[in-house]
Amino acid sequence: MAASFPRIRHRLDRLGVALSCLCAVHCVLGLVIVAGLGIGGTVLLDPAIHRVGLLLATLVAGTAIGLGALRHRRAAPIVVAVAGLAFMAAALAVGHGVEEAVLTIIGVSLVALGHLSNVRPSLHRR
Repeated sequence: MAASFPRIRHRLDRLGVALSCLCAVHCVLGLVIVAGLGIGGTVLLDPAIHRVGLLLATLVAGTAIGLGALRHRRAAPIVVAVAGLAFMAAALAVGHGVEEAVLTIIGVSLVALGHLSNVRPSLHRR
């Protein structure tokens, strides 16, 4: 059972990085499609998508990075991921547009970096 936790955590970290990348793509494409073509604003810019994304990011990062911190006793991945989640939360407070996209992309980049630094110590043990 104890051997399965690193595999689960590693998968969650990979999922967290993938979700962060998808979020960044959503932000950039959303701006391009809505601003450039004037279509899809009601779907792509729906605040519910951003709230659900933040909730999902918090759950995945909290679980994966929390388990990693218990395993390898490093605070850096938690600090980086929490800073990223704070940027993502701040993006919810500003209106749609460039400011929101910049805050979100900074946030998801930091969350992804937290996941990557959470995986790194376990890679050296293999």
